[in-house]
Amino acid sequence: MELVWAGLIILATFSTKITTKIGIPGLLVFLGIGMLFGSDGFGWLYFDNMTLARQISDIALIIILFEGGYTIKKSLLKTSLKPALTLATLGVVITSVVTALFLHFFLHLNWLTALLLGSIISSTDAAAVFSILRGKALPTKVTATLQVESASNDPMAIMLTITIIGLINGAQQSVWMWGLSFVWQLCGGALIGWLIFVAGKWLFNSLKAGSGGFYYVLIIGVCLLAYGFAKIVQANGFVAVFFAGVLFGNAKFAFKGGVSHFLEGISTFAQVLVFLLLGLLVFPKQLLFSWHEGVWVAIILMFVSRPLAVFLCTLFSSFSFKERVFITWSGFKGAVPIVLATYPVVAGLDPDSRIFNIVFFAVFLTTLLEGSTLDWVGRALGLLRKSAPKPLVSMELMALENANFELIEISLGERDFASEKLIRDMALPPDVSITAIVRHNEVVPAKGNTRLISGDLLFVLTPTELSETLPDYFMCSTTCPNPKEPSET
Repeated sequence: MELVWAGLIILATFSTKITTKIGIPGLLVFLGIGMLFGSDGFGWLYFDNMTLARQISDIALIIILFEGGYTIKKSLLKTSLKPALTLATLGVVITSVVTALFLHFFLHLNWLTALLLGSIISSTDAAAVFSILRGKALPTKVTATLQVESASNDPMAIMLTITIIGLINGAQQSVWMWGLSFVWQLCGGALIGWLIFVAGKWLFNSLKAGSGGFYYVLIIGVCLLAYGFAKIVQANGFVAVFFAGVLFGNAKFAFKGGVSHFLEGISTFAQVLVFLLLGLLVFPKQLLFSWHEGVWVAIILMFVSRPLAVFLCTLFSSFSFKERVFITWSGFKGAVPIVLATYPVVAGLDPDSRIFNIVFFAVFLTTLLEGSTLDWVGRALGLLRKSAPKPLVSMELMALENANFELIEISLGERDFASEKLIRDMALPPDVSITAIVRHNEVVPAKGNTRLISGDLLFVLTPTELSETLPDYFMCSTTCPNPKEPSET
């Protein structure tokens, strides 16, 4: 058994090299590998325990959502906060309701079942969005909006799904009580997330461990604490985890560099594990009885629900029509809808796994079609430009104490102030130094007589208070701000 799991994980890892080249999210391959080696495939691993799958997936989602929030930086929020959060909240509701309307009238599902299915499949997937958009030269606001939306819309979908399952199971609540409960789920979760962030930051700065490994253990404890504490006070644990992640990602604390890499790694492992597990849960023969419903759901999502949600939620924004179309076509589905599809099974509402199979098929189909055609759509709309390949070298400042310095990356263009200048002629502040230069994917030592050229990637060590203003000094084209006086820039 252990040997088979090891083989599946290694196979899934190397399969991403192929999917990256053809523009298909790795999650589809992970699901396919699980199906291939599962009960209806080679039969190497028989797995049909929905309850265990949900328990494992919930723990994985805690890590995935925390890391998703952690990756949302202030710069992205400043660029896209309003449209992204509108899509992540109101957009999810619109997608759920519109999908339910079509399912009710065209597939003749009862209202609550239609709403349940619409809620389950309403969110987009951060892992898919980040992986497919990585390295693509798109308008900054479009990329930022898609990334922030995909990282922040899962809690709303989870809350809607749990609420509707409660209604189907006969939970008796007045409209007012339901509304208050929903608000508390959202606001209470955000409050718990903030409280855990304050306590967690203090713990990180107080730990003073001699090994970075203890900080990795601590961040996992913080994630679980946010979820567990929220559940105790009947707030939404996933909202608490997500908000704590956002706050941690934009704060300074001890060993942040190491924690960032650790979260990226463990989140990726959690995603691979969940997709393989969910793939094992699927019996391909059963999909034959639900494929036509899955196709209808996919069509409704791609051409009705998602477009309507995007155009309504960005009605008063500065997006052009072409940008709205691109955002519509970038609504990739992923782990959360398939995980949520196990909830009705565990609750006894989907004994024949019909809803699970419909969701699985729809997620697979929409992601395959949208992911494989995104480049073509971007070029047809005139939004996707050719971009330079990302350097294969990176550096990170990892301090066991809370450092007052940051290591930032600055990429030089042809017209930038620093281009064609010697380092010694840059007149940098005493506490600022260029630590390394990446040129044509090779590291060049940063010496006083080194000439900076267009295309260089600079790693600059700078005091924290200059980290936001210093790039302007390197990259400006005419009159440059004085990095020693950030308040005047």
